[in-house]
Amino acid sequence: MVDLVFFYGTLMTPFHRTGQLRVDQHLDYLGRGTIAAALFDLGIYPAAVPASDARVRGEIYRMAHPAIVLPALDEFEGCRSGEPESSLYTRELTPVTLEGGPVVDAWAYFYNAPLGRAARILSGDYLQYLQSR
Repeated sequence: MVDLVFFYGTLMTPFHRTGQLRVDQHLDYLGRGTIAAALFDLGIYPAAVPASDARVRGEIYRMAHPAIVLPALDEFEGCRSGEPESSLYTRELTPVTLEGGPVVDAWAYFYNAPLGRAARILSGDYLQYLQSR
């Protein structure tokens, strides 16, 4: 099983949500990277959707116990693997380009509902976007 996970929104370090989910002790920070996706502002959190012409920046972690971490993240993200059509986010294995160039496969959560009038975050960097608002 792939033991890497990519966070691009409120699960990144400054928000400390992984601590609230009680999975911090099972995550080891590896660094920053990007995925092929477009990023949107949904108000209280961002949404990434797969896109070949855009990059989303975030953090990558190694999970010591994926069997503990992934179910907690799935619940937080509204991801139902058995019912993808009714999931708010879907968890997909996706290539992550790490700073410095290597590419690894990691789990990432992609938005799975209508975007409505959500504003596009052109930089693809949610933290930078929040600081500039």
